[in-house]
Amino acid sequence: MAVRCNLSTLMGAKRMTIQDLNDKTGLARNTISALYHDKAKRIDYETINKLCEALECSSSELIEYVPDTKAEAVKV
Repeated sequence: MAVRCNLSTLMGAKRMTIQDLNDKTGLARNTISALYHDKAKRIDYETINKLCEALECSSSELIEYVPDTKAEAVKV
């Protein structure tokens, strides 16, 4: 199983930079950068809330569950 963060896609659609999002949310640049590059190990609810408000999106648009195709191939 994999959970994917679509922050870079959402930011691109709104033509926002990491600095723009930092200014708008007050979140640390390191936090935004880790999520932007899909390298974050965890995310708290307050961060999700701030990002969704700033990007005018839902949490399901921001974070997506993607089934692991390798695990499915082994089961077949």
